Amino acid sequence: MVSPATAAPARSGIARIISASLIGTTIEWYDFFLYGSAAALVFNKLFFPSSEPLVGTLLAFLTYAIGFAARPLGGLVFGHYGDKTGRKKLLVLSLLMMGGATFAMGLLPTHASIGVGAPVLLTLLRLVQGFALGGEWGGAVLLVSEHGDDKNRGFWASWPQAGAPGGNLLATGVLALLAAVQSDEAFLAWGWRIPFLLSGVLVVIGLWIRVSVSESPVFLEAQAKAAEQAAVGAREKPPVVEVFRTNWRGVLTAVGTRLGENISYYILTAFLLVYVTTHLGLSKSDGLNAVLIGSAVHFVTIPAWGALSDRIGRRPVTLIGSLGMTGWAFAFFAMLDSRSFPVIAAAVTIGLLFHGAMYGPQAAFISEMFDTEVRYSGASMGSQLASIIGGALAPIIAVALLDDYDSSLPISVYLAAAAVITSATVLAAKETRGRNLARSYSPTPVPVPGHRQAGADPVSADRT
Repeated sequence: MVSPATAAPARSGIARIISASLIGTTIEWYDFFLYGSAAALVFNKLFFPSSEPLVGTLLAFLTYAIGFAARPLGGLVFGHYGDKTGRKKLLVLSLLMMGGATFAMGLLPTHASIGVGAPVLLTLLRLVQGFALGGEWGGAVLLVSEHGDDKNRGFWASWPQAGAPGGNLLATGVLALLAAVQSDEAFLAWGWRIPFLLSGVLVVIGLWIRVSVSESPVFLEAQAKAAEQAAVGAREKPPVVEVFRTNWRGVLTAVGTRLGENISYYILTAFLLVYVTTHLGLSKSDGLNAVLIGSAVHFVTIPAWGALSDRIGRRPVTLIGSLGMTGWAFAFFAMLDSRSFPVIAAAVTIGLLFHGAMYGPQAAFISEMFDTEVRYSGASMGSQLASIIGGALAPIIAVALLDDYDSSLPISVYLAAAAVITSATVLAAKETRGRNLARSYSPTPVPVPGHRQAGADPVSADRT
């Protein structure tokens, strides 16, 4: 059997593990968010031409949502094999799939060239993107969580989370640069393809880094135990079956924890571009630059929120974000309506600070809800189910509400309601800070005075 002691010398340094996860997730989120920005600015014109601007945008966002619909399936498949064969192999595969699909989007003919075939091909590639991203998040955060120590897991595991604003920063930055140096006609004709083709170069860099890291020692230990049990005739159940049989509460908690975070992020970034250009009549550069500034602050503050969760707990930090977002949902649109770029940039930045408080501790929080044998499946399924309910529908619902009511108030109510659901979920959840990931964990332990349950994690079992 491989013990932590024997596995430790084979570990890559934690900085190397973090770099591999951060760079990989940044590239994958770059690919995924690039589509969201292009859906708001380009795809509605090139692939879904319509006489009504909001109708074309709505159709573009429907294909954007299809990527989210594929994410639970990706989480299911990647989670199953990640729990059986390891985290590293699946992370390499997800990066190849995501990068290949994004690169191919940059080569697609438009509706003017081949008609309905253009949006069909775009939709198929979006499905590949979503499938790949469904397996990326769980593997990336687990690789760091299972290499890091229990005391500082919130900080270490928050770095892959920073890949989301990192990817958005990169995608928005490239688009903003092109918008600044190109005319609208040139950008629409061919300039939009450049960020998609750039993904090919980024994937090569990401693969070079990812193939050099070691497998999770916690997973290797669990794999060795499973091999011992199989040798004496024990039958291993599929991880996805086991996670819903024994950890369905953890899956539901992960969904609720992510809901407010997920919806707020896509309204603050993707829908913002629609709102400032279509509803307020401002230039796309105003929206892109506001997201650029906010994403830069978001990137550097997410690890700070993760570190704070190591000191005061995952639940209190998450509640700072969810309760803050409940109020900010109304202030956000009021600031956008000022049509002042500094005020708009401040609105996005403050909103992303509240989002970061929910997002920073999330990797450690969700990882700590599941045992090693089902952790990839449980974390991926909980996360990706929330993405369908939250991120997939958020821009569509927001655009539809704006089209129906010509007002931001219903959107604010929608965003605030999602944040309230996350607050209620976190208040009902157990604190997981400091849990030993190598030990079994019961999601509903019943502590007995003077006696500890066999197999229960002492840190988690004693917390309420």
